[in-house]
Amino acid sequence: MAVNQRDGGPGVLRVETNGINVISDAERKGTPRQLFWPWFAANVSVLGLGYGAFALGYGISFWQAALAGVLGVVVSFLLCGFVALAGKRGSAPTMVLSRAAFGVRGNRLPAVISWMLTVGWETVLTVLATLATATVFAELGWGGGTATKVVALVVVAALIVVAGVMGFDLIMRLQAVITVVTAVLTVAYIAFVADRIDWATVSAIPAGSAPQLAGALVLLMTGFGLGWVNAAADYSRYLPRTASGRGVVGWTAFGSALAPVVLLVAGLLLAGSSPELSEAISGDPIGALATLLPTWYLVPFVIVAVLGLVGGAVLDIYSSGLALLAAGVRLPRFAAALIDGLIMIAGTVYVVFFATGFLGPFQGFLITLGVPIAAWCGIMLADIALRRRDYAEADLFRPSGRYGDVRWFPVGLLAAATAIGWGLVTNTSAGWLSWQGYLLGPLGLGGRQGEWAGAALGVPVALVLCFAVTLVTGRAAVRAQEAAGVREPVPER
Repeated sequence: MAVNQRDGGPGVLRVETNGINVISDAERKGTPRQLFWPWFAANVSVLGLGYGAFALGYGISFWQAALAGVLGVVVSFLLCGFVALAGKRGSAPTMVLSRAAFGVRGNRLPAVISWMLTVGWETVLTVLATLATATVFAELGWGGGTATKVVALVVVAALIVVAGVMGFDLIMRLQAVITVVTAVLTVAYIAFVADRIDWATVSAIPAGSAPQLAGALVLLMTGFGLGWVNAAADYSRYLPRTASGRGVVGWTAFGSALAPVVLLVAGLLLAGSSPELSEAISGDPIGALATLLPTWYLVPFVIVAVLGLVGGAVLDIYSSGLALLAAGVRLPRFAAALIDGLIMIAGTVYVVFFATGFLGPFQGFLITLGVPIAAWCGIMLADIALRRRDYAEADLFRPSGRYGDVRWFPVGLLAAATAIGWGLVTNTSAGWLSWQGYLLGPLGLGGRQGEWAGAALGVPVALVLCFAVTLVTGRAAVRAQEAAGVREPVPER
């Protein structure tokens, strides 16, 4: 998008002063197709190759995994596109627009959940970038121990935190660069490792059961689009009100899903060709993929790996700062992003230098927070579908306005759906989550050791339940909100 020329200088070089406020008409710019750049850059990470091994780990065939992957990626990112539509309608961050459904202060609960998810994701991506750099340097004979990890962490964290603090214009410019560089180098990577694919071995992988297929589908939906729905309107809010709604949905979904679909299929072919590679990916996904390359291409590979992960983490740290503000913390946006960056660094230090294993805690994190985010997404999507007018922007910031202070029914629905969802998921690799799955036995699904235990049914159940209930019960409340009188304009700062 065009840089902000306000105050006589290029906006890309100055700290963004907008926080959770509504973007003024003078600052709205660009077209929906420019949403392609940040979303493609955030999802072109070679981690997408690693998801091939994650999916096959459920004991399903290549064709089942490919079906689950394409369906999970496309559908989950379509959800992002629909949430992004709210950004164009209201020109405020996602977790501020969510106040229309939950009430101004009632929305603090989903805002906190959103903050936890985005901080968790940016930490995961920083961990992967640090481990990948150390593995590649070890392959080159340049070290790879503690010192290398420390340097990698400092460089990666600096890129992420600086972009998050500077804000929208720098992020949009950075993501355009990351898109081009990572796309070219990723295609080259796939070309280099194509000879490692053994189709006879891949095609011989036996098919799995319906519960196994469902588990892979939910993991892929949660790891891709459902991990972004709570931030989907944070970038479309800068678009003019006249921007095409179909364009917002289409370009968000297309930019997000294009790279993951290609990378996932390639990852399935690689992991399916080598059980040893598939096992190695569970410990260090990107580092394991580096071992397939000729030595001379390892440096370009670490560049593409790190930039791809940084692209995702940059969007996360920006949105996590906005979610923290939407939760009621009174700080400038850049300060909130800086706090999240420090938490990200602390989490990365723990995982890289003290924790053991990656895949188990990662899956536990995805599924556990995936349940309440899916519930929130269902409520938010239904609320968006019911609305026929743009948001009353002033009332998004006023508990006495048309959206109310705490709307107890949606808040209670979110809590109830989360409780039901957690009762339908398990994660045997993370002991601290052993309490989950308490409904699998009573509902005749075999209990925590049954065949449905790994299917993570709680995520789609929470999503569909909240969407259906809100669509049926929320119409009258939305019509009453839209019929309320127009109030004074919202402050722009």
